[in-house]
Amino acid sequence: MASTVFSNSDALQPKNPQLEPLELNPSTGEPFLRVEGFDDIIITPLRWEDAPTFIPYMNDPAVYSWVSGPPVPYLPSDAEQWCNRMIPPQKATLFELEKARDQPALITLNACPVNSIRKVNDDGTDLFIGSVDIHRVSLGELVLGESGEYVVDMSRKEENQKRNEEREVGDPDIVWEIGDYLAPSYHGRGIMTSCIKTILTKWAVPRMNTRIVRVSVFSGNIGSQKVFLKNGFKHIATLRDHVVVRGETRTLEVLEWRLS
Repeated sequence: MASTVFSNSDALQPKNPQLEPLELNPSTGEPFLRVEGFDDIIITPLRWEDAPTFIPYMNDPAVYSWVSGPPVPYLPSDAEQWCNRMIPPQKATLFELEKARDQPALITLNACPVNSIRKVNDDGTDLFIGSVDIHRVSLGELVLGESGEYVVDMSRKEENQKRNEEREVGDPDIVWEIGDYLAPSYHGRGIMTSCIKTILTKWAVPRMNTRIVRVSVFSGNIGSQKVFLKNGFKHIATLRDHVVVRGETRTLEVLEWRLS
C-alpha cells in the first residue's frame, strides 16, 4: 500500500481533533507522524504487508546482533506473529481516539498507534525501513540502592513490573521503555535520533503524559547509545552478564530520560 506525504501546506488535517498531532494520508486515511528534520521519513502503524520487507532486516547480523527478542533465523511465521501482536493494539488505540472524537479535551492514552518508520519515495510510494516502539518497562529488577546508584535485585522484579503495569493511564510515575531498529542501509543518517525525538515530543509526552523512559542497550552498541544520549538520556547503570541471548551472555547499558 502506498502512502503519499504532502508538504505541510498541502497536508489534509485530521477531521478528528483527537488524532492531534497525527496527520492523515489523504489517499488512504492512514495516520502518520512527520519526523522532524526529514521531508521523506514518516512513522505509521504497522501493516500486514510489511512482513516480507522486514524479514531480511531481522536476518541481518547488523540488526539481530543488537536486539534480544527475534529468533534467528527469522521466518515468515515469526513476522506473522509479530504483526498479530502489534497491529490489533494499534487499531484499538485508534478506535479509542475515534470514540473520543467529541470530547472537548485531548484524551490521555496508554500507547502510541504508530511505530513503523518509512522512507517516502518521489512517486509517493513508501518503504518500511525500521521500527520505534514505546511501552511500559520490563526491567523491574533495576532498583535504586542505598548508595544512590542503581543495582539489580531480582527478588523485586515481578513486584516492580506489576506495580508499573497497574498504574493508571497518564500516571507520571509510569516508567516506559523504547525498542527500535533501523535497516542497516539507513544507519548513520540521524534518522533514528529524529524518530525517537519525534515519538517523545510529539506523542509520548503530550498524549501519554510520559515523564520517565529507560532503555537497555547491549554493551558495545555505541551507535544506539549515541542515539539516546543525543535525545537527553543519561547512562545510569551497567548490568554485567545480565541476559543470555541466543546462547551468549550479554551486558546491558541502561540509560534514562526524564522530562525536565
